[in-house]
Amino acid sequence: MRAWVFATAAAAAFAAGPARAGEAACWFEKGTVVVPAVVAGVPGDYILDTGAPRTLLHETRAQAEGVEGSELTGEVLLAGLTVASRPIAVEAIDAQTFSHPTPIAGVIGVDVLSGFVLDVSYRPCRVTLYPPGGAGAFGGLTLPMGRLGSLPLAPGSAFDGRTGLRGQWILSLSQPLAARLSDGVASAPGAAKPDELYPGGVWTAELAALAFAGQVRQGARAGLLREAQSDGALGALGSPVLSRWALRFDFPRGRLILKEQGPPPLGDGPR
Repeated sequence: MRAWVFATAAAAAFAAGPARAGEAACWFEKGTVVVPAVVAGVPGDYILDTGAPRTLLHETRAQAEGVEGSELTGEVLLAGLTVASRPIAVEAIDAQTFSHPTPIAGVIGVDVLSGFVLDVSYRPCRVTLYPPGGAGAFGGLTLPMGRLGSLPLAPGSAFDGRTGLRGQWILSLSQPLAARLSDGVASAPGAAKPDELYPGGVWTAELAALAFAGQVRQGARAGLLREAQSDGALGALGSPVLSRWALRFDFPRGRLILKEQGPPPLGDGPR
């Protein structure tokens, strides 16, 4: 586990002062953004993901801390800020975290993040949270950002070599594949084990092209997402696409701002 102690101390100091921005170093590995945080009193390294609707504790870590049951309520201390008490799920997330070199305590989702303006840089990895109206200038390409429930959406398109699809995509900071397409609009008929194309599986497919924010990515590695999870979106875009930019998720104003940082620092995840 990384140096969560500093996040705890900063959060405690912030809780006593006026509302201001919070900032924390993060690290980007295995296609995920990981930050030190404290969730419901449990300190550790947490995956930060705008594509996750709920904040949760890893069941194994919760049990080690004496937490029982599948639901609890508690504060979240992140980037020097204290987020008020909220419901937190307790779930097994081994399929999402088994390849990480350090234990992952849980996932911080958009239920915590959507009350802020969130800036994320992949190089160097940095997370900044601003209260509504408190963010400074952030020059770059601005896109309208819709919502699927609480999840952020932005427009893009995919092409399989014959057919093109255009629509809204869920934006997931910590999805290791370039894209997961809703099985309501896509399939992989040649796959011997199609279930392995879903989250937790080990197989991927390939898209002829994936276009987002004026950039076209050829041969993007992709998987599938259950239609119930995508709920009308084409699917979810992941870190191999989003990590090209420094990102501002301006949740209060409904916009996404992308500042060019160059080619992504990693591939499209496992093949």
